[in-house]
This record gives sequence, structure tokens and C-alpha cells, in this order.
Amino acid sequence: MLLYLFVFIILIVILSGYFRFALQYNIIDKPNKRSSHTYITIRGGGIVFPLAALLWFFLCGFGQPWLIFALLLLAVIGFWDDVITLNPKIRILIHFIAVTILFWQSGVLDLSWYIVLPAYLFTLGWVNAFNFMDGINGITAFYGLVALCSFLWLNNSNGFVSQDLIVILIISVVIFSFFNVRRRAKTFAGDVGSVSIAFLLAWFMISLIIKTGRLEYILFFAVYGIDSVFTILFRLWRRENIFDAHRTHLYQYLSNELKWPHVLVSGLYGLVQLIINITVIGLINAEQMTWTVFFIFLLVLSVGYLFIRKRISVLVMQKSIG
Repeated sequence: MLLYLFVFIILIVILSGYFRFALQYNIIDKPNKRSSHTYITIRGGGIVFPLAALLWFFLCGFGQPWLIFALLLLAVIGFWDDVITLNPKIRILIHFIAVTILFWQSGVLDLSWYIVLPAYLFTLGWVNAFNFMDGINGITAFYGLVALCSFLWLNNSNGFVSQDLIVILIISVVIFSFFNVRRRAKTFAGDVGSVSIAFLLAWFMISLIIKTGRLEYILFFAVYGIDSVFTILFRLWRRENIFDAHRTHLYQYLSNELKWPHVLVSGLYGLVQLIINITVIGLINAEQMTWTVFFIFLLVLSVGYLFIRKRISVLVMQKSIG
């Protein structure tokens, strides 16, 4: 308990210092055509996530040095991108190196190529999808807390990662939430935060799947995954450049077009994912999660998403006409 209190105090002090640093050197987020906000906000408050992992490394026995190194690579390149816009090729290269280290350390590279290749596509896609989804107040905070608390619960019985690491990361997300989950946020996660927490969640997910042999836990990422995949497919159908700025995620329609409060939309995303996680854990514990159930579950979620998106599109169209 004293360890967690010490970490809490240190992270509060560091983040407060970062706010002063960011304001002094103009590390701020200015609204653009993709933004869901209309005011200048400090960028990069998510730096608290990799710093929390670094504190765990130094205070809890120097565990997983290669994975912490990979995380710091992502954090540095993410922070750099928050300060000056980087060439996307540089970002992708660093992401690939970090994911390769993750696969090496977790044993994924020892598996067959037809498993490793999809694993690369999924993990790189996940890291970038998480970054793209970080667009409104509270969404990274709520989603991160739901995922981390789910991993914490499962770690009690499966022991796939350090319990201290998960708790310390939860502390960092709670601290970030205090400054972000507001009508007018004081800070955004930035690339340094969203990419870092996405990598950490990917680390925990891969460790959990390898430890339990249950790929079905991938549904812990279902809400972000479904929204990201279908948004990309819709944009490709409309022959849009998927790398251009846009505001066509479902949460963006709700926030920007229908003017729902950011925290409400973020809370709904987190709540839906929490319900999914509880259901998945219950089905697996009851030994009722077969592959048939898995695909039916995924189909129901996808159809539900498409139905809601269609209804929202109709409302948006009616509002624009009216």
C-alpha cells in the first residue's frame, strides 16, 4: 500500500511539472478539422502512463527490461510526434520494432508464420486504432480503466503479468482521468499516452492468451476494434484516403453532430466494453465459450454497431436538413 501511495504522489508531482513545461514550450493541442474539441488544451498528459511503467520497473525489481525499453521507444517517438509532426514511416518503423520486441519476449515469434503474421497485423492495427480513437474527453481514461481492471481481475487467478504493474498503471489512469474527464479537459493523452497504453494493453492481452490458451479474450478490445474496422471499411467504400483527417467514427458523430457531452459518450463506450468483458469472463469460467459462441457474439456486436450507426446517420442527416 505504501508503494502505491508513493507512486501516486510521484506521478502527481511529475504530471504537474509537465503541465508547466508544456505551457512554457507550447506543447498544446489546437483544434483542427478532425478535432472534437474547440479550445486549446495541453497535449501529452498521457506521458503519465509510460512513466508509471518506468516507476514499476525501478521500484519492483527491474522486471521485463526489454518490454520497458520497447515501451519507452514508443513513448519517445509519440512525444516527439506530439511536439512536431513526424513522417508516418518513422512512426510505423518504431511501432514495428516495439511489437517485434514484444513478440520476442512473449514467445509469439516461436509460433508458426501463419500465426505470427496475423498477430503483427492485429497488434500494429490495435496500437494505431487506439491512437485514432483518442479523440474526446474521457474515452482513453474510461476504456483504459475497464481494460486494466479486467486484466487485474483475471491476473488474480492466472498470474500472467505483475500485479503491481497493473495496479500502478490503474493509478496513472485515475490521475490522468482527474485532468481529462471533464467538460473542458485540462489535458489530452496525446500520442505519447495513447500509443503507450495501447502497447501495454497489447502486452497484457498477449500474455493472457498465451497463459490461458483462450483467444476469446480478444473481445476485451471489441468496442474499439469494431468501430475502427467498420469506419475504415466505410471510408474505403467512399473511396476516401483513410490516412486523411476525418470525423466519421461513431463517437465523433455522437459528439460532433448530435452534440452529446464527451464524457457521456466516453462513459457509454466504457460501459459497453465493461458489459462485454464481464460476459466473456463469465462464459469462459462456465466453459460455455465455444468458437461458435465466439463468432455469434462477434456477429451480434457487429450487427448492433451497424444498426446504431445507421440510426445515428439518419439523425445526423435529418438534423442537417432541418
